[in-house]
Amino acid sequence: MAEGLGRQEGQPSYLDCLNEEQRAAVVHEGSPLLILAGAGSGKTRVITTKIAYLISQKHVDPYSILAVTFTKKAANEMRERAAVLEPRSQYAQIRTFHSWGSYFLRTHAFEAGVDKNFTVYDDDDMTTLLQKAVPELTKQQAKVAAKKISLAKDFCLEPDSERLYMVSEDPKFPSIYTAYQTRLRETGNVDFGDLIMLPYMVLRDNASARRDVQLRYRVILVDEYQDSNTAQFLLLQQLSGVQEGAPTYVCVVGDDDQSIYKFRGADVQNILGFQTQFPGTTLIRLQTNYRSTSEILACADSVVKNNEGRLGKTLVSDRGKGKKPTLVFLPNQDDEPQFCAQIIKQAHSKGVPYSAWAVLYRMNAQSLGFETEFLHSKIPYVIVGSLKFYEREEIKDALAWISFVSNQKDEVSFRRIVNKPARGIGGTTQDKVVDAFLAGEAGVEQESAGSLLDESGNGVAAVPQNGETLLSESPDAEGRSLTKVLSSLKLSKKAREGADSFCALVREFEAMLDGSAETEKLSSFIKAVMEKSGLQEYHRDQDDVAGTQKEDNLQELVNSALLYPCTRDGLTAFMDSIQLDRSLANEDGEGEDDRVTLITLHNTKGLEFPRVIITGMEAGVFPREDKCGDELEEERRLFYVGITRAKDELYFTSCQMRRLYGSTRYTGPSPFLPELGGKNVRVLGNTPSSFSFDSAFSAGGDDDELARKYCAGAEVYHDDWGYGHIIKGGYSAEREYVISVKFQTGTVKKFLPKYQGSALIVSD
Repeated sequence: MAEGLGRQEGQPSYLDCLNEEQRAAVVHEGSPLLILAGAGSGKTRVITTKIAYLISQKHVDPYSILAVTFTKKAANEMRERAAVLEPRSQYAQIRTFHSWGSYFLRTHAFEAGVDKNFTVYDDDDMTTLLQKAVPELTKQQAKVAAKKISLAKDFCLEPDSERLYMVSEDPKFPSIYTAYQTRLRETGNVDFGDLIMLPYMVLRDNASARRDVQLRYRVILVDEYQDSNTAQFLLLQQLSGVQEGAPTYVCVVGDDDQSIYKFRGADVQNILGFQTQFPGTTLIRLQTNYRSTSEILACADSVVKNNEGRLGKTLVSDRGKGKKPTLVFLPNQDDEPQFCAQIIKQAHSKGVPYSAWAVLYRMNAQSLGFETEFLHSKIPYVIVGSLKFYEREEIKDALAWISFVSNQKDEVSFRRIVNKPARGIGGTTQDKVVDAFLAGEAGVEQESAGSLLDESGNGVAAVPQNGETLLSESPDAEGRSLTKVLSSLKLSKKAREGADSFCALVREFEAMLDGSAETEKLSSFIKAVMEKSGLQEYHRDQDDVAGTQKEDNLQELVNSALLYPCTRDGLTAFMDSIQLDRSLANEDGEGEDDRVTLITLHNTKGLEFPRVIITGMEAGVFPREDKCGDELEEERRLFYVGITRAKDELYFTSCQMRRLYGSTRYTGPSPFLPELGGKNVRVLGNTPSSFSFDSAFSAGGDDDELARKYCAGAEVYHDDWGYGHIIKGGYSAEREYVISVKFQTGTVKKFLPKYQGSALIVSD
């Protein structure tokens, strides 16, 4: 920690440990304040110290201070640390945004049109209410719609908003949203989106409520402001009275370079535009970093400076130079976890604990290779923010399917998949199938149950079950299985249709394993199972609802089967290898603290580790291949976040071949790697011929002209799609200028203007 500046007369001792930037931020008063807090720069210390300082030195009534952040954990930490410095801080309102919204709505329930004893509906409650409001929606459709309604409220969009297309292009969505809102208001309850949007609307429309709130809160502090969404920004405007010249003191703390949650509704423009929205703002940069060495920070700065959408700052290490980060080029993805295991074990043999290491990746699915290698190498690990690969719901579903195809007497797998997605074969029907199967097995030795013929003339045995007659195959039939019992069981029309489709799928998948196509890989079989069973679509819909990566995990399972032949023996060998990994995982001591951390880049926010390995640094993996423009800049910020997690040592790995989408592909280095700068890293392995540190991308020439011509908002005409307007433009990871066009039909399409010729014309 840098030494303090010496205590001024009458100043409290807790200012002594602050550096010049931090102290300036704490003692600032008057105009709005934007504290641009770089990674590891001590922002929490600044905001908690500022609360204490305002109360003890500026005699601000704690009751008039409102400090908001995004998580309960962060709010509790802020409250506790401020109270240590100044006990009266406990009387300030230090809350999450949603907690404050709930408090406000209970105080102003009448103005908000809700019951003062309202219940806050979560995602499941929203889905249930939506199905009641719009009965024709299936549960899955209602889940997707509920997610979009939540997103609409994050943007402060009401059902009749002209900008609702930002959330959904579905022409039915406005009416679905309207029906939901009507039903919700009739109950007098609220959902989480209402906890922000309704207070904003009350303050916007009710002058009395707005005046009361602005008179109460003389100081408003917002932490992690780069993560705020549109509704939270609009609420802050109303609370502060900035548009009316109210004297409320507003201070926000955040880092534009760490804005990585757009998929949750966060809008980096809130922090980038703060100085415009709050005139007279003072900007203070916290640029002294107490976490990382200067060599690591040089990489971070070299990368993030390529973003255009930033206010700009350069982190300076308080810890000195340190070890230069290492960029490692590897032949393929199997070499990647082996390399990681090797350097971790070498360090461990020299006394470095496993817990000093973190392996970072862009997608959860990438954990599989590291889990497998670490289990076999006996390296203990923990996965943060996710289950282990084979414990994830979608992977269990997939393995249950392929296990059942291999063994149709597997009751556990049968129950897991037969009605997922729903086929009308519920628990009661499943019980009947299993009971009939077991009773038929017993009948092999005692045939006293007799035999009957069903309507089609097939041999079946009558087995009494709870007063009903179940029809199962004759006990002496060859090759008994749950599938055959399901085929012959008497069911309702809906269940029979579902049962027939399920049994037909099983037969189709069995046929794929007959070994006739010797060149086929097992990956093609698993891919077909995922697609035709409906599991892939089912979990893709789950991703749409929750922003998860279930489909990516399924794809990684497909990739892992690429090394096996598409035969029964190949399937057996594949399942045996998985079972071995599972057994090794079960032997892994759960109580140990000394473990390597496996974690996605998104989940690293707020964490730090002595040694970090950022893996999968290839184009199409990180950044993802569908990213361009603002989204590509967010991917670069995500890379910056990953780099700045490292305290002492940092590694990057890039593979020249990777199994993707069921085949082995050559992969080029990530476009972010040249941006590291040749002087900032040492390179190991065989550098790809296409790679050069001089090739870091910047737009120019023809590309620059394209960007000016095909800019957001421009009206265009396309030969096939008609008239529309450009809603987004930017550069892809492959350095091509890409635009998204919304046509008058509501359809949104992406184009590369460079290759469109006369097919895409900018209207005058």
